[in-house]
Amino acid sequence: MTNNQHWMVGRRAFLAATATALAGAGWAGSVRAKAVETKARIVIIGAGAAGTGLANRLAQSLQGAEITIIDGRADHFYQPGFSLVAAGLKPASYTVSRTSDWLPRSVTLVPEAAAAIDPVAKTVSTAGNRTIAYDFLVVAPGLVLDHAAIEGFSLDLVGTNGIGSLYAGPDYAARTWQAASTFAQEGGVGIFTRPATEMKCAGAPLKHTFLIEDIASRTVGKGKYKMHYAAPQTALFSVPIVAEKVRMLFGERGIATHYGHTLKSIDPGKRRATFAKAETGGGTSLVEMEYDYLHVIPPQRAPEIVRQSGLSWADKWTDQGWVEVDQKTLRHRRYPDIFAVGDVAGVPKGKTAASVKWQIPVVEDHLVAAIAGREGTLAYDGYTSCPLITRVGRAMLVEFDYNNNLVPSFPGLIAPLEELWISWLMKEVALKATYNAMLRGKA
Repeated sequence: MTNNQHWMVGRRAFLAATATALAGAGWAGSVRAKAVETKARIVIIGAGAAGTGLANRLAQSLQGAEITIIDGRADHFYQPGFSLVAAGLKPASYTVSRTSDWLPRSVTLVPEAAAAIDPVAKTVSTAGNRTIAYDFLVVAPGLVLDHAAIEGFSLDLVGTNGIGSLYAGPDYAARTWQAASTFAQEGGVGIFTRPATEMKCAGAPLKHTFLIEDIASRTVGKGKYKMHYAAPQTALFSVPIVAEKVRMLFGERGIATHYGHTLKSIDPGKRRATFAKAETGGGTSLVEMEYDYLHVIPPQRAPEIVRQSGLSWADKWTDQGWVEVDQKTLRHRRYPDIFAVGDVAGVPKGKTAASVKWQIPVVEDHLVAAIAGREGTLAYDGYTSCPLITRVGRAMLVEFDYNNNLVPSFPGLIAPLEELWISWLMKEVALKATYNAMLRGKA
């Protein structure tokens, strides 16, 4: 047997072991209780990971329910893959599928955008002037990227003038690689940013920084580029022990960190970015930084339909509009027939696909229990997972909860703060299979 054949056998054995471990850790499907018979009308806004996964689970756990999912986008995006596309490791097509292909026949897809929610009348209006009544509503439209908050920036710039922005979609992730690869080949000054708001996958800015630095070190070479990470926060990650690990890695690899820096505007022609810098004792000053490559992540907020519906928190995240839900049950605190799941849910953690995987069964449990006239029993503990890529072929599998406790799924097998090949494969290979199973309601 050749060395390459030994490699392939070993790789297959690892993936088989990973699948077994996933099942043992609760990532695979479980035996389901007998379906509850009901005529309840359930409307789900959004056919992303949260809405689609929940629709499939409800279709299995309810008999006779009228389940409607509203989403005007024909394509489903595998968003965890965007960071791989933006580093030239996957094509844009890797992240795209058809929304309708993931839904069972028993679920009605309304291919229009939701336009308004009336939580008193219990109706949802669509962009096509339909009015759909519900008994239970699940709000899962994701979030919106506020590009207009950054003066001088528009999506048309992505891929040109040294500008990247991977969050906006598969094509923009691919265009981001166009700009990033030029930097990696030619060198210069790279600036990597994150917003002051809550955001989906808060590890993504770090992943992109690490990946482009690693690729640049292999192409143009050390000494030919400078890397700067500019963020409004005072730490590199919300979990202190992880923040310290990232700080150490940044130091080892020469990535300069600029805390308290919020991107306010860019001048694409001059390749200049302006930041609001938080000053000691209060107030801000403006700081200009020139770049050869700039990665822009805009502020992120709940969609307008949510903010106009009266469903948002009134005393926190007031500039962002996340839905006011109980952090354990994801049930609205003022409208008990409404739930929120995924990015739009107003909870302290949870804007990742891994969080959605653990949120969906909680919403299913409490919604089905309400239909059956009993109380739900499951609780979401804030579980979030970040396969934090640090190099091509290396990552840290960081998992934590509301209290910033590390909660590893594979203790003794995968050390959460070590850069491992196994953790890389979890992101690059196993994660998408698990994600797809979640969409089908099987994980």
